[in-house]
Amino acid sequence: MSGPLEDVVREVELHAARAGWEQPAQLFALVDTADLLAREPHLAAVLGLESEEGDTPPGGLTPVEQETTADSLEELLPSILWPPEVVGCAVVLEATTLPAEAGAGADVPADPEAAAAYASEHPDREEARIVAGVLRGGESWCAIRQRAHDEDDLVMTGPDLVPALLELLHATLDPDAGDPVPT
Repeated sequence: MSGPLEDVVREVELHAARAGWEQPAQLFALVDTADLLAREPHLAAVLGLESEEGDTPPGGLTPVEQETTADSLEELLPSILWPPEVVGCAVVLEATTLPAEAGAGADVPADPEAAAAYASEHPDREEARIVAGVLRGGESWCAIRQRAHDEDDLVMTGPDLVPALLELLHATLDPDAGDPVPT
């Protein structure tokens, strides 16, 4: 049985997959569905959550896409501090990776932009879409879809597949993480 974070990461990954490849990075606030509907009852019909009993199953999470203006997540994420109503956050991004033997070579430029260009032109590159989500309580979940194996049943999942990205996401939920700008 999967938990709410696993479910919402899967939902966001499927949404991103339906949009296709070569999409910009996306950022989502994760809110408790029952709390959201208590504040905004009209959203039940929009989200397809109306039931005959009128209640919402407890523990569900709803992703709320955020507009982003920064060119990179590395620049954007340290500037975010979510309000208390946001119980977690998730990002979707595409990445190019190289096999270990290619990445360890002396040909990879030290400059990040030049390294990205090098990777994007490398014949052994692999492209992937990463969805990473975290909750205030410390829980995390990731999904990675490889472009070469673009099938719903081949998506890799796990709690810590992209540790550096998860660390950046957790920092957006920590009120003591610095001087971020409230969203």
